[in-house]
Amino acid sequence: MAPSFWFRVAMSVLARPHLWATAIRQAGRLARPQWWRRAPFLPLPDAEYLQFRFETQYGDAPPVPDDVVLYLEWCHQMGNPRSTPGPRR
Repeated sequence: MAPSFWFRVAMSVLARPHLWATAIRQAGRLARPQWWRRAPFLPLPDAEYLQFRFETQYGDAPPVPDDVVLYLEWCHQMGNPRSTPGPRR
């Protein structure tokens, strides 16, 4: 993915402070397992996974940074599923 795409995503998320915690949480969920053991030592998703996801969503068309913001908005609205009370036993 082109650096300009990720720059536009970052700028869009930075302009929406209510999404910052959601973006960090989702980055952690999508990060490669044991990301801290391999360079670049950042919680980034696996490149093959991202390629697969973008290809299945967009085909040959270029990805749209606003879709990442829409995804984060959806995650934010869904809340943290771990904090939702489950059935009582």
